[in-house]
Order: sequence, then structure tokens, then C-alpha cells
Amino acid sequence: MDRLKKLEEMFRLQQRLNDDTNGPQWREGCTKQGKTINWKRCIVMESAELIDSFPWKHWKSIAEGIDLENIKIEMVDIWHFVMSYLLRFHTPKEAAKLALTTMRMSKIKLPKSWSEKDNARLEALLEPFEDLMALALIKSDDIVYQEELLEQFWECVDSVGMSFDELYRLYIGKNALNQFRQRHGYKEGSYVKVWNGKEDNVVLQEILSRNPDITYDELLEALEVEYRKANSVK
Repeated sequence: MDRLKKLEEMFRLQQRLNDDTNGPQWREGCTKQGKTINWKRCIVMESAELIDSFPWKHWKSIAEGIDLENIKIEMVDIWHFVMSYLLRFHTPKEAAKLALTTMRMSKIKLPKSWSEKDNARLEALLEPFEDLMALALIKSDDIVYQEELLEQFWECVDSVGMSFDELYRLYIGKNALNQFRQRHGYKEGSYVKVWNGKEDNVVLQEILSRNPDITYDELLEALEVEYRKANSVK
């Protein structure tokens, strides 16, 4: 499957997830319960969570490095919201084409292992993510703005060292988990997030590592099996 087809699949899955969880009127900016949706604020807040995976706080944890795996997960969460924002204005096919044409590389690359010298260039390493956050705060929705937001997102992806295929695989996994959570009472509070001592995110990663080529439907079924085993659901 080429990149465009994978992008179309991700946008279709995100559209379906939004329809299922928020109702079809989510494109107008509210959930089926009438609660306001602000996708760009979601991008800001997820970017802040990503930045917290860096040792930026001068008053604590000064000897710690970055949590690169969590940064990748946060990038996938941001991608959910970037896609949702774009789907307000475009069909999945249109949005996929726009996303494909805006891909770009980053001059800034995060180190795979943290060393003391990296503390001295922390501000530069944070720049792509803070630029994305700043863009998400701009009160504009025109096509030029959408392109700039996408370009900055792709720059962040490259800065993290994620390949497109890795983003795709992690997104498919996280989307399936989100769908699974909704089906099992996440909003109602009945969903059990810890399965036999492991958070569902960890179980998901284990399934993906065992079978990187697993399909979306197969992944949902695998999650169902693990959930039943952990919670004795017959």
C-alpha cells in the first residue's frame, strides 16, 4: 500500500471514530451532547504533554533524558487531532492529498540516547514542537494555514525520528484501541484500562510487536481476546 492510500485509510478511520464518538455534527464544532470541540486546542495540549517528555524543568529531574517512546506516542495523539481538524474542511481523500504534498524534513533531530551535552541544546530540540503549538494557537483556518500546520507536524515527525510507516502502524493501533475503548464503556466509566497489571496501551504495543503486519480488524479481535482473558468476560 503506498503512502497516499495509507493516508486515505487513516483519514477514513479518524472520520469513523469521530462519527461514532461525537456524532455526525462534530464537523460543526460540537459533540452529540452539545459540548464544544476545539481540535486546535487539543493539538496545543498534546504538544505540551509531549514537551513534558523532555527534561526542560530547571528545578527538577535535571539529570534525566528524554522519553523517546512516549514522545512518539504523543505524536500519534497529535496526529489524531490534526486529522480531525482537517476533516472539518475536506473529505478523507482530499485531506490525504493535502497531507502528502506537505511532507517535509527537519533540520533538528532528537538524539536516540541522551547525554549531558544535549542539555545545552534543549531549547533548539524543543523548537519544532513549540512551533507546532504556536501555530495551533493562531486564529485562522484558510488553506495556507492548514498547509503550514501540516508542514510543521511533518517536521516534528521527522525530528522525532519516526518513519511514515511507523506513524501509520502506531496510528492504526491507537485508533483500534480508541474504538475498542468506546465499545467497552470508556465514556460511561465501565471500561477497565489495566489488564492483568498492564495498561491497555502496553498490551497494544505487545500485540503490534508480535505481528507488525496485523490488519485493523485482526487487531480489534486480538484486543478483544486479551480483554476477555484479563477481565473474565465470557
